[in-house]
Amino acid sequence: MLGVLGLGAVGIVAGSRVSNGLSSLLGPVEQRDPTGLLSLIPLGDTFRYYSVTGAVRTEPAQTYRLPVSGLVEAPHTYSYADLQALPRTAFVQTFQCVTGWQVPEVHWAGVRLAELIERAQPSKQARAVRFRSFDGTYTESLTLDEARADDVLVALEMLGAPVTHDHGGPVRMYVGSNYGYKSTKWLSGIELTDHQIPGYWEPRGYAIDGRLPA
Repeated sequence: MLGVLGLGAVGIVAGSRVSNGLSSLLGPVEQRDPTGLLSLIPLGDTFRYYSVTGAVRTEPAQTYRLPVSGLVEAPHTYSYADLQALPRTAFVQTFQCVTGWQVPEVHWAGVRLAELIERAQPSKQARAVRFRSFDGTYTESLTLDEARADDVLVALEMLGAPVTHDHGGPVRMYVGSNYGYKSTKWLSGIELTDHQIPGYWEPRGYAIDGRLPA
């Protein structure tokens, strides 16, 4: 831990040249960061690997299943192929972490969450959506109105390719216009609820409203 923090101090003092060299050493696309300490180091515009549980099991696309349940009239479980067959939405948008780092102009593609919500036929009591991760620990939530936004995706692709395991694949959330902690990785379930349920980070000090400043 002290070694990582020391590298962070070097990066801050020496500037972008050291930061870029560290990024090259650790990898240009994704930094492996099970502790979260790399968020303290200026590594440039690149994703960090982060999991609240450490290692996360790999789920092959061929066996992946995504249930949509809760306060709905038509619950359904989707295979990866089912999701691929639904109307595809794609756009380019910046990923912003609440700790300050960002990755500009990321290509995202998948199924709008609104599509799955409407197919599930929400009950009159439904007010929010809860997401679960197959790491067994992580959860997050949105209000139903937020979940229906055009840039909220059940993402199958990012960075021009299928979502990798390290990026939270085979299927993850991307919640545009929100900080990254709302974009649940390793998505294992979508549940409609009668109120917004705080996720993993909210009891640890994060706001339940994760929207980026206007």
